[in-house]
Amino acid sequence: MEYHPEAGPDQARQRLTELRETLLTLHKALLDSERTAYEIVHGPVASPGAFLQLVINDAWFSWLRPITTLIVQIDESLAAKNPPATPHDFEQLISDMRALLSPSREANGFWKRYWVAVQRDPAVEVLHNQMEQELG
Repeated sequence: MEYHPEAGPDQARQRLTELRETLLTLHKALLDSERTAYEIVHGPVASPGAFLQLVINDAWFSWLRPITTLIVQIDESLAAKNPPATPHDFEQLISDMRALLSPSREANGFWKRYWVAVQRDPAVEVLHNQMEQELG
C-alpha cells in the first residue's frame, strides 16, 4: 500500500503497520540465520535465554541492533498517544526502513553484514525481496 499525503493519517498508519510485520519476520529470519552461523563456529546455544543473552551482549550479533532499534521506534510511534504520531512521523520511519535495507557505503556497518546474510540464507533473501517490493 502506497501512502499519499492527501489520503490521511489512517492510511499512513496502516502502511507502517503492514511494513512492520514484514520487518519483524525479516528480523526473526536474520536472528535464526545468525544463530546458525554462530553455532557452526561456537557450538550449540544451550537455551532460548542463553541465546537472548548472546543477542544482547555478544559482538557477533551487534550488527543487528539498527534493525532492532528501528522496530522499537516503529512500535513507539504506533503506540504514541500524547502527542500522537503524525503521518509525517510514519513516513519518516518508512524512509528510515528503506535506507537501512538499501546498499550503503558503510565499509563495516549494517549493510555489509546484512548483505552477507541475504546471500547466505534463502529465507532471508526472500524476505529482503519482499521488503524491497513493499517499500517500493
